[in-house]
Amino acid sequence: MNIELIVVGKTDSREVEALVEMYSKRINRYCKFSMTTIADVRNTKNMATSRQKQLEGEAILRLVSEGDYLVLMDERGSQYSSMEYAEWLQKRMLSGVKRLLLVIGGPYGFSEDVYARANGKVSLSRMTFSHQIVRAIFTEQLYRAFTILHNEPYHHE
Repeated sequence: MNIELIVVGKTDSREVEALVEMYSKRINRYCKFSMTTIADVRNTKNMATSRQKQLEGEAILRLVSEGDYLVLMDERGSQYSSMEYAEWLQKRMLSGVKRLLLVIGGPYGFSEDVYARANGKVSLSRMTFSHQIVRAIFTEQLYRAFTILHNEPYHHE
């Protein structure tokens, strides 16, 4: 299975970038993992939030193919423990999903079109995190899930 993390906007934090890069390299030991960054929408100062979400959504959906399994990182999504998330990931792998797309949206979330196309939603916490720091947290959790599935001594329970 190929896993692609799609994110809206570049991060301005070298520390976040370094963490994402470190965990991305580790994840690539288990599967083909990549990250695609969608450019921020320009000239949003006087733009309605709904229009910004629509433009971001169009950019996201251009990256999605028919057979892809699309999962949104969303505050209203399902919450899992690390062990439960590993089980969830394993089910996706065993179900024959070829390409798993995990999306971290912009600061205002997703358009209705993206929600309509999504196969699922996952929430990392009921707390709110910046959409930039979520990249580091999420890649670490994905790496953790693979170490759990491979019975490696990273996760302690």
